Amino acid sequence: MKRCRWVNMNNPRYIEYHDHEWGILNLDDHYLFEMLILEMFQAGLSFECILNKRESFREAFADFDVHRVAEFTDDDVTRLMSDSRIIRNRLKIKAAINNAKIFLGIAEEYGSFKDYLLTFTGDEVIVNDSEIIPASSPLSDSLSKDLKKRGMTFVGTVIIYSYLQAIGIINDHERDCSFNPLNKKQLQKC
Repeated sequence: MKRCRWVNMNNPRYIEYHDHEWGILNLDDHYLFEMLILEMFQAGLSFECILNKRESFREAFADFDVHRVAEFTDDDVTRLMSDSRIIRNRLKIKAAINNAKIFLGIAEEYGSFKDYLLTFTGDEVIVNDSEIIPASSPLSDSLSKDLKKRGMTFVGTVIIYSYLQAIGIINDHERDCSFNPLNKKQLQKC
C-alpha cells in the first residue's frame, strides 16, 4: 500500500491519521472546531508534533467543546501555560479562546460552522490532480480573509489550506497514494 511521502512510517499515529482521517470529508462542527484548534497550534511547527500531543490538547481544551473553550478565563490561560503536555504559547492559547467565540458566532449566523464553510466551497470537495501540492489556494485565501475580518487570529491562508485538507474539503493525497480518491474513482460532494 502506497502512502503520501510526508507520512512518517515510524509513527503509527501519523499512519492512522493519514489513512483514516486526512482528506476524508468530516463536516461535524465538533470536529471542525477541533481541527481548527490543532491547525492553528501547528503554526511554525509540524503537524506530526501536534498530532502526537492531540490527546493532551483534547484534555486541556475540554474535549474541544467549543462552548466551554469560549468561556475560558485568564485562570484557564494560566493553567494551559503550565501544561507541559501541550504547546505553551500564550498567543495561540488566547487565540483558541477568541476563535471559539467567533466560531460560535459564525455557527449561530449560518446555522452551523459547516454551513458557513459550504458558502465558500459550492458544496464541492476539491481533489488536487496535480503533482504539486500548494501551500494555499484562492479558496484558502478567501476563507482566511473572511475569518480574519471576523476577528479570528492564527488563520492565515497557509493554516486554512492545511485545515481544509484536514477536514477533507481539499483532498491532496499524492497521485500514487492508495488513498487518493482518483485512484478509487470515488468523488464526493459536501
